[in-house]
Amino acid sequence: MTDLTNAVVHQSPVRDVKTPGLAELPTVTPAEQRNGMRHLAAGVSIISAADSERRAGLTATAVCSVTTDPPRLVVFVNKNVLACEIIQQSGALAVNVLAGDQEEVARAFAGMVEGVHGDARFGYGSWGTAITGAPMLEGTLSSFDCRVIKMFDESTHHAFLCEVLTVRERSDGQALVYLNGAFRKIDQ
Repeated sequence: MTDLTNAVVHQSPVRDVKTPGLAELPTVTPAEQRNGMRHLAAGVSIISAADSERRAGLTATAVCSVTTDPPRLVVFVNKNVLACEIIQQSGALAVNVLAGDQEEVARAFAGMVEGVHGDARFGYGSWGTAITGAPMLEGTLSSFDCRVIKMFDESTHHAFLCEVLTVRERSDGQALVYLNGAFRKIDQ
């Protein structure tokens, strides 16, 4: 596996944009940003990773397709969670897009189930192992097994640009989404 722990954060032709007149305008407060984003419905995923000794995961809505050719997606992970460290060390992760009947798994990996932490979270749902070694949840609407190809540093999070190696999907069942502070189920 690729260890990204000491990798140089990607520094390709990314540049800050400072438009005269706009750069001086104030930004919203963190609370205003958070409240506004509550109205952006997003699919719920479990981001999971493993190294030779540990596995970790987290509930996330910050997953986005980047391109289909080549097959790439981006995942944003808080720097302070164990999964971020394991993703950096293993160079791999799985994105498990949850079905409507997997809300309990989402709650466990979001830290919403009292007394359930760390590896105990994997007691929720049925888990297998992807070709990269990342834990892959059974019964999801889709699961992506990915290798990390670039890592970007942004404030409290790392953005992991990933190349998709395998995808598993199903066409039945409801989707689990997060909207206005609550999990919701919608038909496909």
